[in-house]
Amino acid sequence: MSDSHKAALAEGREQGRAVRRYLEALDAHKPKRGRKRTMESVERRLQLIDQKLPDADPLTRLHLVQERMDLVNELESAETVVDLQALEDAFVAAAAPYGQRKGVSYGAWRQLGVDPAVLRRANVRRGGD
Repeated sequence: MSDSHKAALAEGREQGRAVRRYLEALDAHKPKRGRKRTMESVERRLQLIDQKLPDADPLTRLHLVQERMDLVNELESAETVVDLQALEDAFVAAAAPYGQRKGVSYGAWRQLGVDPAVLRRANVRRGGD
């Protein structure tokens, strides 16, 4: 395998990583339906669960323990800061060549939630949807 072939493969892998990371971040940060929970409301719910646990029957205790685990994970993920701008910039650099190589259309990017302005920056144009 030639050095240029190895470089092309490495570039393709890096483009794929940039695209994947950005799409995963979009997925993780898309707005959820309903009222947004505050960290204070999550903390209050955790306190309520801790109060209910000692007197709960086994099945209810199971559900309370799972809810507590979910709420703790939610708190931890809220504290994790994601540099969406850096991920977007890497996506912008990779999206057009990746999409051309893999046959990904403008419409497919849009259906996954990529903003039209981001696609414009990435030089991904409509056509061939």
